[in-house]
Amino acid sequence: MAPTATDAARRRRWRRYLADERAEGALYRELAERYTGEERDILLGLADAEQRHEQHWIALLGDDARAPGKASLGSRLLIVFARRFGSLFVLALAQRAEGRSPYDADADATDAMAADERIHGEVLRGLASRGRRRLAGSLRAAVFGINDGLVSNLALVLGVGATGLPPQTVLVTGIAGLLAGSLSMAAGEYVSVRSQRELLEASQPDPESQDALPDLDVDANELALVYRARGMSPEDARTHAAEVLASLHLDDAGDAAQAAADDDDGIGSAWGAALSSFLFFASGAFIPVIPYLAGAQGFVAVAIAAGAVGVVLLATGAIVGLLSGGALLRRAVRQLAIGLGAAAVTYLLGLLFGTTVG
Repeated sequence: MAPTATDAARRRRWRRYLADERAEGALYRELAERYTGEERDILLGLADAEQRHEQHWIALLGDDARAPGKASLGSRLLIVFARRFGSLFVLALAQRAEGRSPYDADADATDAMAADERIHGEVLRGLASRGRRRLAGSLRAAVFGINDGLVSNLALVLGVGATGLPPQTVLVTGIAGLLAGSLSMAAGEYVSVRSQRELLEASQPDPESQDALPDLDVDANELALVYRARGMSPEDARTHAAEVLASLHLDDAGDAAQAAADDDDGIGSAWGAALSSFLFFASGAFIPVIPYLAGAQGFVAVAIAAGAVGVVLLATGAIVGLLSGGALLRRAVRQLAIGLGAAAVTYLLGLLFGTTVG
């Protein structure tokens, strides 16, 4: 008996699932090449799981499994991205893909396969979270700097342009805003990092205090006060101080000094932080100035500047949503609404001010 249209559609769906499982297995093996140790083993374990899923569809398809067809566009793109972009970016995309598995609603997939896909998403979330923690500080600085430059300079340019001043004046104002904001961000970041370093340095134990240990009055034991000042209870402080005096070695001070040094290393260079803040802000602040540099005037310049800034705001919001595992569209629209909303207020004020003056 010839297969019905429903049977043909089911087999096409099985072939697509088979192709997708093979593509996902290839993706995890591709990603595993970028890792070592435990993370590599985890990714290879995911690839083995996808191979088990392949066997389910091969068993259903029989001879048709020889020509499974192409995987979905999303699965193929993930492999391309894995070869060309950072692992965190691909892990975040793969996490979202696993979370949208169709097996929950497909009677031809087993419950175990559906459960596997949900767990795969959590495994990928765990792997991606390691990279997210490493990226969090630099991503925050980048997004904050670029968005600050975009919104503040767009607001400045639109507010001044709405008053009816000549385009040359708006251009000069925009460039001045770019430089002033970039320098202000750089100076603020430098002072912030330097201040944090100095506060930590002030909290480090004085190495010369070890020289005073042999001369301490054992009965009075001033060293116990040091440990109480660091948060120990009176009894613990006395016990620890007695041990230190017995060995004449300030272990805790050495440990604290090392810990403070480790914290200091995590802060980074003040000059590096200043330079990155300058560049992030400047790159965002430059975009609203572009139409005026190109000779655009009036509403055309305003529309181009707002449109260009809107595109970048959408992109940065989507990137944050992607890397955080959140909803891309919601993050992108939120970023757009906040940025253009602030610029719209200054534009309206500029129109009002221009009308009043006129």
